[in-house]
Amino acid sequence: MSSTVTRTQEERRVLAGTLVGTTIEWYDFFIFAQLTATLLTPLFLAPLGAANPGLAQILSFAMIGISFFFRPLGAIVAGHLGDRYGRKKILVLTLILMGAATALIGVLPTYASIGIAAPILLVLLRVIQGFSAGGEWGGAALMAVEHAPKERRGYFGAYPQIGVPIGMILATGLLYILRVAMSPEAFQTWGWRIPFLLSVALILVGYMIRRAVEESPVFKQLSQRKVAEHTPLRELMAKNSKQVIQAALIFVSNNAAGYLVIAFFISYTTAVLKMPVAPVLLATTLGSVGWLIFTLVGGWLSDKIGRRATFVIGYAIVFVWMIPMFMLVNTGNIVLYAVAIFVLTVGLGLSYGPQSAMYAEMFPAHVRYSGISIGYAIGAILGGAFAATVAQILLETTGSSISIAVYIMALTVISVAAVLWVGETRGRNLHVEEVEGSNEDLRTSL
Repeated sequence: MSSTVTRTQEERRVLAGTLVGTTIEWYDFFIFAQLTATLLTPLFLAPLGAANPGLAQILSFAMIGISFFFRPLGAIVAGHLGDRYGRKKILVLTLILMGAATALIGVLPTYASIGIAAPILLVLLRVIQGFSAGGEWGGAALMAVEHAPKERRGYFGAYPQIGVPIGMILATGLLYILRVAMSPEAFQTWGWRIPFLLSVALILVGYMIRRAVEESPVFKQLSQRKVAEHTPLRELMAKNSKQVIQAALIFVSNNAAGYLVIAFFISYTTAVLKMPVAPVLLATTLGSVGWLIFTLVGGWLSDKIGRRATFVIGYAIVFVWMIPMFMLVNTGNIVLYAVAIFVLTVGLGLSYGPQSAMYAEMFPAHVRYSGISIGYAIGAILGGAFAATVAQILLETTGSSISIAVYIMALTVISVAAVLWVGETRGRNLHVEEVEGSNEDLRTSL
């Protein structure tokens, strides 16, 4: 009886530790993405914004994307260290690094104060954010999945995933409160710095929770058997490069569609459709609740019907909903905008919840941190890195938002094909004695 209670308490600590870290990481990221869409362009790209607003908006979205190029580097470094020295230590380090970069953005002088140095420093801090984000997700996903009972890996793995919508709810909700509580002048002068500076308090909370979490049992087994890989990246590329490609392609549609919600729609609805900022932020926050709920549902469902089927259902919703969604958004009606976002998050959640479990089941234990981190990071570059930028370019070029819908639909076809290419992974054993052979040897009876 006591062992059951102890295990349950430890599982709760693990779920809390993986959830709080990814929530903070993504809160930091979303604060920047959403302020880029509405405020940071005039503050940090002032001359260009005055001369060519459309180009300035494209470049400001590119500042979101630039950090994605450093995610693979963060994934390589964190994956290497995580496969050699443990998941827990790297999770704490990536959390501190992201928080420090975010807090520094909160005290960064603008173009009016230091000229061209302002956007240069901003890009540098974005690079640091991207580097830390590249290593964060893989460690959190593995801590959750490797601690999970075999039949509940999907559900446990959904916990670091819901850090994305919770981080978005916190970021968007805080921005909404600040915009309602402050005058536009005060918010533009100093109020925008508050969300960045508040990340310091969140980091302290996350640090304390993560320090209390036990190391992954799979990594403990690796350490006891002294089979931790000394050159995990070389081993990964030599034997599991196909799985890295598969992991990247599975993610591209979800990440691209997600970044429409995160960054593009806020700019599009306020700048093009002339909708007021505060209601758009509130509607986006409410839509993120759907993302949270259906991400958990997606993880749970993947334990029942399989990872592949759950992914396909989620991506089918994304594909079918794309054109109707833009038609609703283009009405300029805030209620229809909220409906459009909420339905999209159903598909996003179902195609995001099973990801941690499926990725972990695709790679051997001794290169697993490297494999899932690098696959995730490459998928983020191909999908979300410049989704908002591509959307803005398509809008400027074609004059129609339907072209953006077609772009996401094409990515969705690619991601579904990658899911089918991998096949079903549910039931594969994650422990060391089962992972030293080929990936086909990982299959075990359910």
